[in-house]
Amino acid sequence: MNKEIKIGVLRETKNPPDRRVAIPPVTCRQIANKYPNVSISIQPSDIRCFTDAEYREQGCFLTDDLRDCDILFGVKEVSIPTLIPNKTYLFFSHTAKKQAYNREFLRKIMERNITLIDYEYLKNRNNKRLVAFGHWAGVIGAYKALRARGMRTDFFDLPPASNCKDMEEMYQYLQKIVLKPIKILVTGGGRVAKGAMQTIHALRVKEVTADDFLHKSYREPVVCRIDPENYVERKDGGAFSFQDFYDNPEAYQSSFKPYTKVTDLFIACHFWDPKSPKFITADDYKEKDFKISVIADISCDLNGPIVSTLRASTIDSSFYGYDRFKGEETIPFVDNRNVTVMAVDNLPGELPRDSSIDFAEALYQNVYDCLFVDDPDGIIENATIVKNGRLTSKFAYLKDFVEGKDGDSL
Repeated sequence: MNKEIKIGVLRETKNPPDRRVAIPPVTCRQIANKYPNVSISIQPSDIRCFTDAEYREQGCFLTDDLRDCDILFGVKEVSIPTLIPNKTYLFFSHTAKKQAYNREFLRKIMERNITLIDYEYLKNRNNKRLVAFGHWAGVIGAYKALRARGMRTDFFDLPPASNCKDMEEMYQYLQKIVLKPIKILVTGGGRVAKGAMQTIHALRVKEVTADDFLHKSYREPVVCRIDPENYVERKDGGAFSFQDFYDNPEAYQSSFKPYTKVTDLFIACHFWDPKSPKFITADDYKEKDFKISVIADISCDLNGPIVSTLRASTIDSSFYGYDRFKGEETIPFVDNRNVTVMAVDNLPGELPRDSSIDFAEALYQNVYDCLFVDDPDGIIENATIVKNGRLTSKFAYLKDFVEGKDGDSL
């Protein structure tokens, strides 16, 4: 007989509040049907995108006290005072890259003998992530980019995505607008970029090749998605190789500048290594024929490849201006010479119901068997940063970080 497992769904405690949840009501019913040895307790929340009543309708038990649970599920980091000793937690911890703001958080997790499993490192044998919100970041980020374009030009008006019940309602608003003949550029080829392209295609925008995007004029809006081979080149003039670029990013230089001369709206969805070249330098912005008016930096790498991303913005205040001559932040939508920046770093939170359901389905399909039954491929083990208060071998490199001996953190 399988051992009884008690799991708890946490209310989100990080500020600003996040309305997403790892286990929506419908998934609670799926878990109960498939794993009869697993029981679920829900911590009540007045901010969660699913109401307490929706959980009760699925027969869930609601309680503030989760001390009786074995495994606790959240989305973002858990506030330190609420951490329960000797438990197993699953959430996005933002600790494995030595994020300095979470150093004390990781220390407390270890001090309280907690086991920490991080969603970001749940991967299959091909090293592919099993659960992620990236697709929704792209879907919503592209919508916000278009919204910024409308606000900047006064050609059209779109409501905030957070005002929409779901993606369907958001796309209903989107399909009412008419775009002028602009050029939209998307960088990247992963989940985020595919989500962004999904939103752009909802407007039936024509997709064109990189060469045509750079050299042709159009009487209709067009979009182009480019990969690293289109925006970097080897410093020694050698042929581009993606694997080589991945292994040796410092051997490459940016070839992105021509895109700054023809692009109206830039949606950045790429992965960036700190050793990679910058896309746009401060001097690039100052050139007379610099054309980009809106940059939606979904990747949101601070001090990264896009100089105008001075800081992360928020869902409530999504846009800021960038004075491209002074290199300073300014008020958005005031001076057309400035670049409008969107750099929200928790975009999936704007459509929390859709993104939570999608995320939960990925957990159900790819992770719960490993967690509740058997884990022959070590998926859970490989995603465990701390086990019973001790760093696992895979994440042992965090020891100096935890002890404050690492010098400058990433």
